[in-house]
Amino acid sequence: MTTSTSNPQRLYLMQVATMIIGPLEVPVPCYLIQTNNGKNILIDSGLPPAAQLPESGANQQRIEYKKNVIEQLAMIGVQPDDIDILICTHYDLDHAGNNSAFPKAQLVTQRMQHEVALAGHPRFISTRSQWDLPATRYQLIDGDLELLPGIDLIETSGHVPGHQAILVHLPETGPVLLAIDAVAMQAHFNPDRAVGPMDLDGASTIASTHKLLELVEKKHVNLVIFGHDGPQWSTLKQLPEYFA
Repeated sequence: MTTSTSNPQRLYLMQVATMIIGPLEVPVPCYLIQTNNGKNILIDSGLPPAAQLPESGANQQRIEYKKNVIEQLAMIGVQPDDIDILICTHYDLDHAGNNSAFPKAQLVTQRMQHEVALAGHPRFISTRSQWDLPATRYQLIDGDLELLPGIDLIETSGHVPGHQAILVHLPETGPVLLAIDAVAMQAHFNPDRAVGPMDLDGASTIASTHKLLELVEKKHVNLVIFGHDGPQWSTLKQLPEYFA
């Protein structure tokens, strides 16, 4: 029987960089959940130092770094060794660039994502040093899972195989959905959404969007946070502020 002492109490949002892609300013986020019983659960680890965006024709692309995930965690007194769990939503460069900086964390990822990466998919080669870690560090999961009371992992393949979103149940805000890159922009959160150029499987991307739309209705989700929506992120509370 679980008790309320293991439930999420705070959700911190951290924008660790901004990717400038033509006229767009795209936030690069990480997240921290703190529970009643003292667990620190990090979601994604951001870009590695000195990362570069690929060439993109006429669009000028660059990265503006802010305080990285370690520096931002330090602002609230959390050190790398204090992270108990690192939820890896997927292994793209802007999400898994500092996984190895948290040596005591259990890494939680979808088995499908991990196995596709291990098989040598070129998309994840640049972050291999950050996710190709000893198997004993990993909890590999298959599909949806209640990771801890109040923290649900939602398998949402499409952007990449084995992508996962997170539903966090907070005491005051209520359910908060971190859509991550399953739905990176609020404008795409509809049944007839467009598929982005970085989504590897368009049909699965659309199916995962439908799944999240149904989840929001079923669970009465009060807030959906989209992974790379600059206008939305400019309105959100960010560390050291938090959602409770």
